[in-house]
Amino acid sequence: MVNQEVVLNGLKLRNPVMTASGTFGFGEEYTDFIDLSKLGGIIVKGTTRNHREGNPYPRMAETASGMLNAVGLQNKGVDYFVTNIYPRIKAFKTNIFVNVSGSTIEDYVETAAMIQELDQIPGIELNISCPNVKHGGMAFGTIPSTAGKVVQAVRNVYKKHLMVKLSPNVTDITEIAKAVENSGADSVSLINTIVGMAIDAESRRPKLSTITGGLSGPCVKPIALRMVWQTAKAIKIPVVGLGGISNTADAIEFLLAGASAIQVGTANFVDPAVTLKIVDGIADYCERHGFQSVSELTGALITD
Repeated sequence: MVNQEVVLNGLKLRNPVMTASGTFGFGEEYTDFIDLSKLGGIIVKGTTRNHREGNPYPRMAETASGMLNAVGLQNKGVDYFVTNIYPRIKAFKTNIFVNVSGSTIEDYVETAAMIQELDQIPGIELNISCPNVKHGGMAFGTIPSTAGKVVQAVRNVYKKHLMVKLSPNVTDITEIAKAVENSGADSVSLINTIVGMAIDAESRRPKLSTITGGLSGPCVKPIALRMVWQTAKAIKIPVVGLGGISNTADAIEFLLAGASAIQVGTANFVDPAVTLKIVDGIADYCERHGFQSVSELTGALITD
């Protein structure tokens, strides 16, 4: 029997397979398809301090081997989550992370402080790809010093597992990773979506109301894999890999590149049971290749 348990800086996961924020709702939407207790963890949709309507429609568009989205973090705010959502999902027998977003450092801090009080939420995933409204709209996660400041501010009030989700829309993602590690992150997850756009040639109009949006799906996998490999070599805290993972082979590649765990995102829309297929597939891979523990796969890439 293969030991599938992995540990992210003290936090135990039943296995390395998690779901990515924004693609799995609050978990409830998938209970008819899979047993959530068989997952290493779920990351619920982005939550902000206040209610957000999101962007105008259209805000999703298909692309070759992927999709663009510009949903705009639509959610009812952390107060609603605490009062209405948390009571419904707190009994799930898996690790629940809340993806925390904000427009100011104060937004992040206040949201994290409220989630800190929820006993059955062992961690948050800090989304630093959001625009910093106090600094001209540039994302928090694109400058090491700014990324470090928001993580440090949240670390001061949040004492559970602090995972930081990194943006790929930077020159050197390892510099951002080092900054958040030095500021108290327990782990990093990468990559978030890549900025892209799509045009309807017949109408000569953009397919998204916001013109540009976040690209995800199989098309981003080579970029995500490269960034995970680079980041895992640059920092000491665990790396959680995501970006285009659609099957077992994809997940194995991310583990070999240095990830301790993985997240499945866009593929959930295609096959709502894909995560459990990957859990079983990783165990089978380990048995076939003589690995007694899934954790042995992390960084096991042969480069010589």
